[in-house]
Amino acid sequence: MDEIIKQSAMIENDHVKKWKRDGGRVVGYICLATPTEIMDAAGLLPFRVRALGNSQTEMADARLSRFNCSFCRSCLQLGLDGTYDFLDGIIETNGCDHLRGMIENWDYAKPFDFLHYLKVPHLADPSSLKYYEEDLRLYKQAIENHFEVTITEAELWNQIQREDRVREKLKTIYEMRERAEPAFTGAEVLSLFLMATAVPAAVREKLLDQAIAERKDYKIRGYKARLLLGGSATDEKDFIQGIESMGGLVVADTLCYGSRAFWPRLNQAKAGDPLQVLAKTYLEELLCPRMFQDFPRRRDFVLAAVERAKVDGVILVHNKFCDVHGVDNVAFRLALEKKGIPVLQLEKEYGASADIGRMKTRVQAFLERIGGPQ
Repeated sequence: MDEIIKQSAMIENDHVKKWKRDGGRVVGYICLATPTEIMDAAGLLPFRVRALGNSQTEMADARLSRFNCSFCRSCLQLGLDGTYDFLDGIIETNGCDHLRGMIENWDYAKPFDFLHYLKVPHLADPSSLKYYEEDLRLYKQAIENHFEVTITEAELWNQIQREDRVREKLKTIYEMRERAEPAFTGAEVLSLFLMATAVPAAVREKLLDQAIAERKDYKIRGYKARLLLGGSATDEKDFIQGIESMGGLVVADTLCYGSRAFWPRLNQAKAGDPLQVLAKTYLEELLCPRMFQDFPRRRDFVLAAVERAKVDGVILVHNKFCDVHGVDNVAFRLALEKKGIPVLQLEKEYGASADIGRMKTRVQAFLERIGGPQ
């Protein structure tokens, strides 16, 4: 675990550096609505863009107003300052307007060699599914044309099956953290997730197998309360470590840099047109507040995690100016409190060290209010 934690703290980790030295190409993506299996089938390394708590946004602020999400501005800063120069291209989606503004300003200032815009519907009805399937075909064709590769149906199925195995391993890790005596802290699980979305396909399974074997009999004791962390883009290990340093163990999450990226997609079809399967898997199981008329499923997903992990309280967090998660979190809070589940709702600046003291004060008060494990 120590090496995984070390590597996860880097943007361009050692696995990416080796991949690049060996002539491999890396394509970035941000939204969990992006089927990475298509990039894997093309022999590319899909890399989920992250900011890792970067708080410097001077260059980004000149191009993206400070009224935009600070996570997006932090990512843009890293794009402009050269941190992400190892990328050979990027996949843009309409996950939210802030993300689109971030990528388009990045491309305007430092044009990508390859940029493809994957359009993701806001509904998961039959007509939207057909539209998304056709857009996945354009996405596949764009990859093939630019990188001069052929993506076969057989290779797509190989990568779909591989990603299924990765999701099952991530589920195992989440089940291990949900035990009465958890095997992982919340910060460690985030490290594992970050690594699983930033290394070559063949490496993902090995890293997760290594973590599962290492922590098979590991037991964490002495924490004050079991917590679920939900909300917007949260790749900040320091934030989770801050919560856990006060005795609240994060034993479950419903984050897009976490369970929402894999848990709902565990039971996809095993045969048929692979692009139809990917369209159905990624659109119908997209648990994101950008999706219209879908709050009941998102609510049930959170409630199921609360029940499964036997949490004592829930912390809902969103980055300042993230309207979609801010509104969703209010609805979640009302639904959870109706069930008698204690909730702390936080709005914060992404990566702002000045905000840590305020966050810790509120978390400490919340832990005192809910008491210890039931």
